[in-house]
Amino acid sequence: MCKKVAIYPGTFDPITNGHVDIIKRASAIFDKVFIGIAPSETKKPMFDLLKRVEMVKLSTKKISNIEVISFDGLLVDCCKNIGSKTIVRGLRAVSDFEYELQIGYANASLDSEIDTIYLMPSLESAFISSTVVRDILRHKGNVKHLIPKEIVDHVYSI
Repeated sequence: MCKKVAIYPGTFDPITNGHVDIIKRASAIFDKVFIGIAPSETKKPMFDLLKRVEMVKLSTKKISNIEVISFDGLLVDCCKNIGSKTIVRGLRAVSDFEYELQIGYANASLDSEIDTIYLMPSLESAFISSTVVRDILRHKGNVKHLIPKEIVDHVYSI
């Protein structure tokens, strides 16, 4: 039997309830979902890579068919390494679509066997982004309702 394998890549700086929602949806569709965490030094992340990996693992520990990995370099190369032909991306709003479409086409131009599928988060999670969470944190605001409860202490320990 051929296993359906996908990767959900991102910076996850930090992981949000919206990310977890997409991960749960993807895990219901695929036999195995890798959560691929990129260093993204150009984005100047608030949390270092090891902390982001740890937070994603804590947030998803109850989902049996996922594996959290970090990767550097091209996503299509990571796909080859893990045996995935499918990239999962979340779309919150129309504003996400143009950027995601460009990235999807760029990946397809690098490897024509790779497809990108787009999942919408639940309505409750549609407005949540890591950027919003970071901005609230910078201003000492409360983000407990936007992130998984498993990482609250980690987020506030920065």
